[in-house]
Formats: sequence, structure tokens, C-alpha cells
Amino acid sequence: MSVSPATLEAPAEPQRASALETARIFGMHCLCFVLPVTALAFLLTEPHPWYLALPWFGVVVASVEIDKRSRAERRQPTERLATWPFDAMLYVLVAFQFVILGVMLHAVRANGFWRADTLIAGLLVGINSGYSAIVVAHELIHRPSRRLQRLGRALLATVLYEHFYTEHVRGHHLRVGTPADPATARFGETFHAFYRRTVAAQFRSAWRLEAKRLGDEDMKLTDRRLLHSRVVQGLAAEWTVALAILGLLGTGPFLLYVGQALIAIRLLEAVNYFEHWGLVRSEKKVTAMDSWDTESLFTLYTLVGLSRHADHHAFATRPFQQLRHRDESPKLPYGYFGMVDMVLFANRRFRKAMTAELERTRLGPYANNRAAQ
Repeated sequence: MSVSPATLEAPAEPQRASALETARIFGMHCLCFVLPVTALAFLLTEPHPWYLALPWFGVVVASVEIDKRSRAERRQPTERLATWPFDAMLYVLVAFQFVILGVMLHAVRANGFWRADTLIAGLLVGINSGYSAIVVAHELIHRPSRRLQRLGRALLATVLYEHFYTEHVRGHHLRVGTPADPATARFGETFHAFYRRTVAAQFRSAWRLEAKRLGDEDMKLTDRRLLHSRVVQGLAAEWTVALAILGLLGTGPFLLYVGQALIAIRLLEAVNYFEHWGLVRSEKKVTAMDSWDTESLFTLYTLVGLSRHADHHAFATRPFQQLRHRDESPKLPYGYFGMVDMVLFANRRFRKAMTAELERTRLGPYANNRAAQ
């Protein structure tokens, strides 16, 4: 039987996305600028009387409410989408973080610390650092480029959490869903218990990973090899900046800088908490069943694709605009804004809702019931 030449032809590659389609998707992802623009606009218009400062926080409240009511986005990414507009978006967000912090420090030094608008400024900047800066850092530290990884580490240093780079990439992604992973919340675990456990445990894990890389997991603090530890270098860099702020600008700017970092860290760990809560990995390889996803359109485009977390664990270097919807992953009741609100302020309701979903999908502690069917 003869085979025609047409039969032997390779399947045609998908056509490159049109400029109009690229512009549409890029425009949707521009929602990521809402929080940084709000924080910067607030700082540039300081000082405010308290009754004019409080309404600015309405952007955060509105984001939570919009996210809770957001429609689902299940469409898969467009094939062969141009990458440069989305990479440029990341660079702009990086610039926003450093400009916002600089303006914040100048504003508190000029206007004083003990003011209502200083409190609102700290909250807005801290929330932006958690929702925008750390999310962008998370994207960058997974890129193959060393230059982009260093940029991501610099962002993490602005919230005094540079060791997250080491622990997340070399620890969490390998151990997710197992008892060995300090960033996987256990079934029934409250956020407060998780937070107390995970912050110290992630730092210890990052320290050991670097010590092991340098030749001795039980390396003593006096070992000169520690000078080459990325964790030690990160600590030195981030606290040199923090102490320089204290020495050059004073106590008020220093306290606000540390305060925004603490807010950002708490938001990060709230996200870590619900992204894998109660899930137990049953296979050696990470699957889509080991991460909670949300279908919220608002979260997808505001947090540069972070909500498609199951696909991120399967393809960690995949750019945010190309992350895919996974039908099989367990689904959160809200987007990330709504989930953080639930985790921090209605944790009992959170645990009840997540337990019901685990039972329905036969995951986590109910996985044996799935196997028995």
C-alpha cells in the first residue's frame, strides 16, 4: 500500500496569535496594575486627613467583593502568544514596587509616623507587596533566566523573605503534598497554627538546602562556606537595606518598611495555606490533584496567572499568560482575594467548606474512599 506525501507531512504549527488577540489578553492582564497604581497614587497625594485616607482602602475591599462574584474563566490560553508584552508587564510591576517603597519612605519621613494616613499607607503598600510584588517575584524565580531570577530575589528582599526563593523552588515544588513540605497545610490545620509552623520551618529548610548544596547539611555557623550560601547572602542584603533605612531615615520609616514586609509575608502564607490545604500526594510525581485551583477571572488577570496553580506545579517554568485550566484539579469556592479574606477572618468557615469539597472529590483524608469505589 502506497503512502501519499501528504500523509507524511508533519502537522501544521498553530498560527501566531493576532495582534488584536494579544492586545485583548494583555488588556485583561492589566488588572494587575490596580493595586500598585492605588498605592502609589495614595502616597503621592499625602498627607491626607483621616476621613479622606480611609476611603482609599475601599479599593482593597472592592477587590475582595468583585473576586467573590467573579465569573469563571475556563478558556485555555491562546497558542503562540507573543511573549514580550507580558515580560514588559513584569518589568513595570518590578519598577512599581521599588518606586512605591521609595515614595513611602520619603512620605513618612516628611509627614511623620503617628498619623492615620501612615497606617493606611502601610496597609496599602503591604497588601500591594503581598499581592503584587511577591506574586511577580514568584513568576520571576521560576524563569530559566538567571537575570530574571535575581530580579525576583531582589523583590523578595524588599519584604525580608529572600529565602523563599531557595525553599520554594528547590523545596516546596519537590515535596508538595507530603509531610516533608512545610508549606503544605495539613487537613484540619488552622491558619494561625500553620503560620506559626511554616515560617520558621521554611527558613530552616532553605538553610539546610543551601548547606547541603555547599557540602554539609549540618554545617556550623562558623563555617566559611556559609558565605556562599544564597540564604546568608539574602539575609545580609535585605537587612543591610532595612538597617540603612533605620540609620539614614529614622525609626518611623524603618517601622513602616518592616511593617509592610510583615503584612506581605502574612498574605503570602495565607495563599500558601489554601493552595494545598488538606491534600496528600498519592503519586511520586506531582499531579493536578495536588493543588487547589480557582476559576475566578478576576484573580487570573489581577495576579498574573497565579490562580492556575495546578498547571504551574506541572510546568513550573511556563509563563503566566500560558498557564492552562485543569478540569481535574480541586476548585476553591472563591478567587484568591476572597480566599485570603476567608482564611484570615472566617477560618472555621474556610475549613468547613474545604473539608466538604475534599469529601465530595474524595481527596486528602477521603482518598481511600475514592480507591474503594
